[in-house]
Amino acid sequence: PCVDHPELMISPMLSVVAASVGLVHRTLPLNAQWLVSQQRHTVLAAAVDDKAEVTEYFNNEGFSRWNRIYSEDGEVNAVQMDIRKGHAETVDKVLGWVDADGSAANGKTFCDAGCGVGSLALPLAARGATVTASDISEAMVNEASDRATQAGLQEHVTFSTSDLESLEGEYDTVSCIDVMIHYPSDKMAQMVGHLASLSQRRLIISFAPDTWYYRALKSLGEFFPGPSKTTRAYLHEEQAVVSALFAAGFKPARTDMTGTNFYFSRLIEAVRE
Repeated sequence: PCVDHPELMISPMLSVVAASVGLVHRTLPLNAQWLVSQQRHTVLAAAVDDKAEVTEYFNNEGFSRWNRIYSEDGEVNAVQMDIRKGHAETVDKVLGWVDADGSAANGKTFCDAGCGVGSLALPLAARGATVTASDISEAMVNEASDRATQAGLQEHVTFSTSDLESLEGEYDTVSCIDVMIHYPSDKMAQMVGHLASLSQRRLIISFAPDTWYYRALKSLGEFFPGPSKTTRAYLHEEQAVVSALFAAGFKPARTDMTGTNFYFSRLIEAVRE
């Protein structure tokens, strides 16, 4: 992979390049470099608050980058184009599931948590759903709201700035796409449980899967972080996510996987038992 692009695999997704801990001591043997890198990453992970880091990033440099990636006409490089296509493919799969049961067309309520610039929320609203969408980044929310107005969808979708833990209400379907990458494993189950508590019928989530291959790519991205700072990225074992769903009273109904060169996202549709 091209190590000059930290977005290479981190996408609020997804990717796997996660956080930049810095390339250290190039003169050390490789195994020593790796140990120092891991130790520095551990110290940074303990010292920096993930939520504050994500908020800061996506209100500033991250907003500019990801707004271009999530815009069909935004100027992007080859890596970012690959991520754009991967994310769009994941969104299309979710919309395919929604179209199959007609829930959006029938005006059902949707909560899109971590909505970004509205890549999923706006198509749901266009299909007739009543959508409540939120993101931790005010810049993302403002952009999504502007896009809704331009598309004439403002009466079908509302946007607000909020973290996942603060969301309230009851909805037919709750979606959370390409957001779990910002939650460490010890907080993932709690987050899944809270999202499930908002859903009357269905929960649709995606995450970067924890496999040996993606772990290797993530480690490479941390070792060669490139020139730009990104947020840390967390991979999750699929069985751990499924167990969290069962604990919340949901069972997987459908799964899918999107994998491009630089975007990896496991998608699960779970229904209330």
